[in-house]
Amino acid sequence: MTVKECYEIMGADYAGVESRLRTEERIKKFLLKVLNDKSYDLLCSSMEQKNMEEAFRAAHTLKGISQNLSLTTLYESSNALSEQLRGNQQYDGQTEELFEQVKKDYAHITETIQNLL
Repeated sequence: MTVKECYEIMGADYAGVESRLRTEERIKKFLLKVLNDKSYDLLCSSMEQKNMEEAFRAAHTLKGISQNLSLTTLYESSNALSEQLRGNQQYDGQTEELFEQVKKDYAHITETIQNLL
């Protein structure tokens, strides 16, 4: 599988990331770093502990990573969760729904990246 095919499977914006990182080799290098990033793990543990402030920071970091790599679906879901958590100390049904979407998008993206290996 090529990096471009990986991006197609993920529903991500290959042209966008290519305009920033320029080469498939560089894109792949940074894409593989997603697998070792701890932001998602921090988000999950913070949500489990109902630590909304820490969950916000983790969601915001995940949003930034996704945006920089043009991982469109994960960017959109982590952005929505980040905005929901911004200044919000309550864990409610909408927060849970947005978090579930982030988990779904993250699983799809990381599975596809692992298949790239």
